Amino acid sequence: MVVSSSMQSSLGAYDILQNVRAMEDGLRARADEIDQLRRLPDDLVEDLKRAGCFRMAMPKDWGGPEMSSIEQHEVIFELSRANASVGWCVMIGLDAGIFVGYLDDDVARRMYPRLDMIQAGWLYPMGRAERVAGGYKVSGLWRFASGSAHCDVLDAGCTLFENGTPVMGEDGVPEWRVMLAPRDSYEILDVWHTTGLRGTGSNDYRVENLFVPEEHTFSFNERPKREGPIWIKPDAVLRKMSAIPLGIARDALDHVTEVMRTKVERPSGKPYRDSERIRIALAEAEMRYGAADTYVRTALERQWDCLERGMTQLPRRVRTDAWMSRTNAFQESRRIVLDLYDLVGGAAVYANECPLDRHLRDVQTACQHMVGQYKSMESVGQLLLDPDARIGSPML
Repeated sequence: MVVSSSMQSSLGAYDILQNVRAMEDGLRARADEIDQLRRLPDDLVEDLKRAGCFRMAMPKDWGGPEMSSIEQHEVIFELSRANASVGWCVMIGLDAGIFVGYLDDDVARRMYPRLDMIQAGWLYPMGRAERVAGGYKVSGLWRFASGSAHCDVLDAGCTLFENGTPVMGEDGVPEWRVMLAPRDSYEILDVWHTTGLRGTGSNDYRVENLFVPEEHTFSFNERPKREGPIWIKPDAVLRKMSAIPLGIARDALDHVTEVMRTKVERPSGKPYRDSERIRIALAEAEMRYGAADTYVRTALERQWDCLERGMTQLPRRVRTDAWMSRTNAFQESRRIVLDLYDLVGGAAVYANECPLDRHLRDVQTACQHMVGQYKSMESVGQLLLDPDARIGSPML
């Protein structure tokens, strides 16, 4: 795939969106290659860099586009329509620009010297970090490092220890921080043999006694170093996730609609487009998709409006809608794809002829992420019932 030489340094949201739209046919053509490789091909990663995909959250005063949540969503949605593994890797990789906001500027510029740096890793505290002079000694095993083959920096969530004892916060809960270090600091474990999202290379990684300077760490419970809607609330790492399942479901709907326009029922020869059953099924799927899509977009826009006004304490409904719309997008997209798979019937099982096989595997795997699970709704329900509830997650 060759990306236009016009995709250079000064890229705005419109430029990046148009660049990825120009890549879609090539991404579809490489779907099998990406799955078989179990990571993104190196040349494709370079194309995505030139297109501006990984710089979407980079600050404007660095020359980045500092794109809004809905602008990031649009780009990842278009990529995910063409290939969900690509969309997922970009969604994770652009976190570099988000993490920049939690570091002192001079530190951030050293760690992320280029706009197109790629992030990967597992934020939640699966490792341990023992306090030592000037920083931490980090050890642990983390999972799901999407883009591990091509990332520049790995993040690793760690529970803090001092003299072998967990460091407790004021709320009585062990403190944890995110540790940032170059990819080469870790051992990558090739374990990504999965149902779907096969091309994401979401491997495990581990390290023993890695020294990480204090200045290369941050906590989502601390105020970020930067101002601006991207950084005010830590859920910026989650806001763009809905684009993945919605992109998968959109492509599945488009494919099945086109099939039903031309396919005929056997042995009667009656066009499927004349079938009441088919018409109702497609209309219902579009209705459900539209509701899920609109809920996400409305929630993102309302949240961004509050953040642009500098609100650090968001209205309860803005917070809950942001979370609920995201979970709903995952769950409803999976149901839509499965219903379409059933609607197509036996033809859907031929992976070399029908994209629904990949769509079903990809959306099912995506829904295994915590954000796509209904169990994540418990805290949302708690907040709906009790406006003063203390929610453990800084993401809500």
